Amino acid sequence: MDELKNTNLLDDMVAAQMAQLFNALGDTSRIRIIGLLTTREMNVGELAALVGISHSAVSHHLRQLRQMRLVRARKEGRHVYYQLDDEHINDLFRCGLEHVIHG
Repeated sequence: MDELKNTNLLDDMVAAQMAQLFNALGDTSRIRIIGLLTTREMNVGELAALVGISHSAVSHHLRQLRQMRLVRARKEGRHVYYQLDDEHINDLFRCGLEHVIHG
């Protein structure tokens, strides 16, 4: 039983936040959007064309990703450009991709 006390157990709030993070990553379109944003920042039109979904669908996904602090926006004139929020998101994406590719 003493060994259980030494394990790295997550409290309920941290576990819930991690579950929300992985839930946000649980959609193929959002994963493809994140994958594209690992290369450079893009606007909704570019993302929609590359992912093959509507502008409104991309905007919806980006709104969810922004709420989870996975992407951030930068406005330039009338265009809004999106990029990954920080390097942790890039690392998370790359680790997941390597895991899938290497089986």
